[in-house]
Amino acid sequence: MSQPRIETLGLEEWEQALPSSGVEVFHTSAVLAAIDEHFDGEMHLFGVFKGQEPVALFPTFVRKNPLGRAVVSPPPSMAIPYIGPIMMPNSPKQSTYESVNRKFADLVLEELGVRDKRTFVRVLCSPSYLDPRPFEWTGFAVKPSFTYRLDLSGQSPDEVQSQFSSSLRREIRQAKELDISISNEGIDGARTVYDDVASRYDEQDEPFGMPWAFVEALVRNLGDRCRVYVARDPDGRYLSGIIVPFSNETAYFWLGGARGEYDGVSINSLLHWRIIEDIVEDDGLESVMEYDLVGANTERLCNYKSKFGGELVPYYVVESTGVGMSLAKRTYQFLSKSSERIAK
Repeated sequence: MSQPRIETLGLEEWEQALPSSGVEVFHTSAVLAAIDEHFDGEMHLFGVFKGQEPVALFPTFVRKNPLGRAVVSPPPSMAIPYIGPIMMPNSPKQSTYESVNRKFADLVLEELGVRDKRTFVRVLCSPSYLDPRPFEWTGFAVKPSFTYRLDLSGQSPDEVQSQFSSSLRREIRQAKELDISISNEGIDGARTVYDDVASRYDEQDEPFGMPWAFVEALVRNLGDRCRVYVARDPDGRYLSGIIVPFSNETAYFWLGGARGEYDGVSINSLLHWRIIEDIVEDDGLESVMEYDLVGANTERLCNYKSKFGGELVPYYVVESTGVGMSLAKRTYQFLSKSSERIAK
């Protein structure tokens, strides 16, 4: 029986190896190409194979500086909530999954040379990666984070809305009564949404390190797998907007919704509702079954996001730990700050 082996893949090979399910939009070659173009470091796309069949995939991003190395997935300052490994063992048995997962972790860690004390590792695994234990057993810290995912499969708009809180339903009704237009504005709308978010961060004296060129590349590369929902008042004035990329199965509240009020009514709830309606009713999104609100880790934001009635879904953060990691962690912080400077 052949032993698993690791290979470095090009973007075309990566796209061919991707499974049809269990993949985030951030795993696609369209998004990875945008990252690679605007990340100041090296992208390494690893595939683990048994024979000719891929059994695991893992995109990583490496940045070196005088302090050491940072190996991350995803890179910081690009607002990507998770990427991490994709597991696709060629058997449904739990024992096979665990065996492939352990071998995958060993091969990747060996290939990257991450046991060096000057190398800092941080991986935000996608919700579909269910077993980070091999990393914990190798000495990494593993902790859960959370997101909300709203299941929309086989439901009518009324059935979906029945899961919302009464206050959210009321906000949507009030916004519907106003003369507000919501449309898909493509790349021009994406720039407006980006500028609005950057302005909001600036007002709050918080860094916003994501470069517009990356957002532009992501939206263009995804094509009809990304929509930019923009709300405007009767005079055409911008109120709010959300950039929504799609995988085969999931829509993501990725960027936007920084603010939005008109005539004393929140506009963002209406924007989310329009997105959800499209997922449920638009034949072009027939395969999309859920809406990811992207994040359930900030109490203030959870007070709002929980009103949609989505499922609280865990995902895992894998990070270097132990004595001697303080210097290596500064490498990661240096990388984040460098990205912030690029954005300005």
